[in-house]
Amino acid sequence: MEYGFFMKEQLLGYSNSDICSRIDHTLLRQDATAPEIETLCREGIAGKAASVCLPASFVSFAADFVRKEIAVCTVIGFPNGYSTTAAKVFEAHDAVNNGADEIDMVINIGWVKEKKYKEVLEEIVAVKQACGRNILKVIIETCLLTDEEKIEMCKVVAQSGAEFIKTSTGFAGGGATEHDIRLFRQHGEGLSIKAAGGVRDAETAALFLSLGADRLGTSSLLNALTQNGGMATGSY
Repeated sequence: MEYGFFMKEQLLGYSNSDICSRIDHTLLRQDATAPEIETLCREGIAGKAASVCLPASFVSFAADFVRKEIAVCTVIGFPNGYSTTAAKVFEAHDAVNNGADEIDMVINIGWVKEKKYKEVLEEIVAVKQACGRNILKVIIETCLLTDEEKIEMCKVVAQSGAEFIKTSTGFAGGGATEHDIRLFRQHGEGLSIKAAGGVRDAETAALFLSLGADRLGTSSLLNALTQNGGMATGSY
C-alpha cells in the first residue's frame, strides 16, 4: 500500500496531526513495565495524542509523570468484562482517585447474550457515577456480538450517561471494522465512538474517522505516523 501521497498531503481529508490527535496511545500488555509506561507517556505527549491508555496499576505513576500534559486513560473489568459490578465500581473509583482522566470499561458480555440489558445498563450507570465528570468509554466487544446485540448496546450505552461506545478490547480475536463504525453512527445517537483493535495504518485510521469515529485505540500507529511513514507493526 502506497502512503507517499498521504505524507505529502492528506488522506480522506485527515493529516498526520489530525489522526494523532484522536489516538489513545495504548500499552496494555500483561508484562508492561514502568520504563515502558514512561516511554508511552513521552511518545503520547510528543505526538500530541488524545490520551495514553495503560494498566490501572500504573495510573498514579503516569499521572505524576505527565502532569496534565496529556490525558491518562485506564481500563476496568478488562479484558473479559465478567467482574462483578461492585468490583468495576471500585476499580473506577480507585482509578479516578489515582489520577485517571478517562476510563474504558468492559461490559458483561454474558448478560448481553442472555438479553439482560437492564442489568447491563444499571452496571454502566453505576460505573459512570464512580467516574464523575471523567470520560467513560464502554467496550462492547463487537467481535462477540450479533448486529442485533450491537444495536441494543448502542441504545443501552446512549441511555447510561457514558460518553463513548468502543468496539473492542483487542484481546478477543477481533477489532474495529468499517461495518461496526457505520452501525454505531447510525444507532448510537449522541455517543462518541472509539474504534480499537486493528487500527494499524493511516488509511484505516482515516477511513474510521471519516465514518464517524472520534477516537482510535492503537498501540503502534502514533509512532508510525510520527516516525515510520504511516504503517504500524503492533498487534493492537
